[in-house]
Amino acid sequence: MGKYEAEFSNLVRAFRKRHMGKGPSQIKTTFCKNWAICEMEGNLSPVEKFIAGANEGKQMLRAARTEMVKDLYQKHRPVEMEELVGANFVDLYVDINIEKDAGMSIFIFDENLEDKLREK
Repeated sequence: MGKYEAEFSNLVRAFRKRHMGKGPSQIKTTFCKNWAICEMEGNLSPVEKFIAGANEGKQMLRAARTEMVKDLYQKHRPVEMEELVGANFVDLYVDINIEKDAGMSIFIFDENLEDKLREK
């Protein structure tokens, strides 16, 4: 990972820790066109892992870790991320595999990050 990818990963971890109490243990960020794609491992807290032991718990956690995370970014604009990449945050797509404790977030910005950050 380059400098910008590593810094973006750190900002994602800090944002989630600040708003959810825990950030992923590992994040790998890749910039592709106007997307920042974050592959994440170690998302779940010990309590969430316990809850995931039941089927209803898995469904509840998946909903919380997808829809609620998207809502968080709409309510709390990721200003630090926008400043880092020099573009405006537009949208977020999120998915998580509860069994593997692995997730992916795709942050969409209003400019081509791949070209913009390669020039710096």
